Amino acid sequence: MLYNDDSSLDAVASLLLEGKVGVIPADTVYGLSSLADRSGGDRIYEIKMRPKSKSFIMLAGLSWLKSSPLVVPRVLYDHWPCPLTAIVRNEEDGSTQAVRVPADPFIQALVEKTGPIWSTSCNISGQPGLMTYDEILPVFGDLVDFIVRKREEDVNALPSTLIDCTVEPYRVIRQGAYDVKDLI
Repeated sequence: MLYNDDSSLDAVASLLLEGKVGVIPADTVYGLSSLADRSGGDRIYEIKMRPKSKSFIMLAGLSWLKSSPLVVPRVLYDHWPCPLTAIVRNEEDGSTQAVRVPADPFIQALVEKTGPIWSTSCNISGQPGLMTYDEILPVFGDLVDFIVRKREEDVNALPSTLIDCTVEPYRVIRQGAYDVKDLI
């Protein structure tokens, strides 16, 4: 059994680095996750039965973000880590990416070991999100390579707040677990 604590950190990092796809809890909800690369993303699209026109959130560490090609407004560094996702522009190719620095210590340590990971709600596309290990196991147990279980099932039924930082003023796309009144 894998848990979201130090006892499973190296094992989960190894699985991700091997190209595996799993379910990992963050500071908001459980997410289908892989390394933030094309092959992992393709598997998540298949598992979720999600249209490829819908992208995923990238979970990353602050140090990676600061050296990345993503144009992250300075003010976000005053708020992160927290359940706030920002759509930002990639200065190299002009594309956009939703990115978040979770407040979850396990995820923070994980992305330090692996680099950024994809995360998307734990559900089949168009179906309600699954919030607990007991809901996730029967649906995804045979579809993913691993599931990380929360030690304590403190369910936060709210996803992260999503804002678009490619426009000014910033625009709230989805109000979630983080109050952005000081940011917008």
